[in-house]
Amino acid sequence: MSNECKITNNKDFADETVVMSYQTEQIGVRIRRRRKELKLTQKNIADSLQITPSSITQWELGISAPSGKNLINLGKILDCDPEWILSGETEKIEVRESNAEWHAGFELWDGDTPLRDDEVALPFYREVELAAGSGSTFVQENGGCKLRFAKSTLKKSRVEPSNAACVTVSGNSMLPVLRHGTTVGIDTSKKSIIDGEMYAIDHDGMLRVKMLYRTPGGGIRIKSYNNDEFPDEFIAPEKASEIKIIGWVFWWSVLNVWNN
Repeated sequence: MSNECKITNNKDFADETVVMSYQTEQIGVRIRRRRKELKLTQKNIADSLQITPSSITQWELGISAPSGKNLINLGKILDCDPEWILSGETEKIEVRESNAEWHAGFELWDGDTPLRDDEVALPFYREVELAAGSGSTFVQENGGCKLRFAKSTLKKSRVEPSNAACVTVSGNSMLPVLRHGTTVGIDTSKKSIIDGEMYAIDHDGMLRVKMLYRTPGGGIRIKSYNNDEFPDEFIAPEKASEIKIIGWVFWWSVLNVWNN
């Protein structure tokens, strides 16, 4: 019976050993660098992990590498991702940011409720509805209704209470920003056109709320958000006098109705 011997490919084994040795060495480099950044000693880390300082020395020299529970806890001590310790790469984590801030609930009030120190009553002119569509000039009485508004909000928008008023928009030309019935705040002291801003205008007897742009020669371009149904209107310089700017829209409030 002859003795047979299986020959191992020593070259492949050696190459694999070299790669593993290099990776372990780089792990040690990262551990040592991070430890130095945090001004920690090997004993500090060893005491936290409840292992001997010599184990930390072996990790940093690339003789061995942390694993399992020690790796996870080491990441916590060094304030880094365990994946970074092993590979130098940070694990990709989906970042979710809050885009809202919680405020107190609604407080009911009516016309007999006294104004607070930070409130002002703005005239609410719903007698004439702003036509954000084809334009309407009919009168709708509203009994002198006023809208309570925080002085701090007006201050943030640099609006003087004496120049502020509220009106109601009608039509759908400004969808999706302004729905039919949207309440908008107007600053009647600001009447110079800044391209792309919204204004309440008196267009030859037709009250509207639109975005305005200046055109060469003194003309005006009137733009709606719902541009598919309501194309841009170009007012020639000689007819620009037909556009009287009532004021700049600094605020709006949209009421969403649950239909289910």
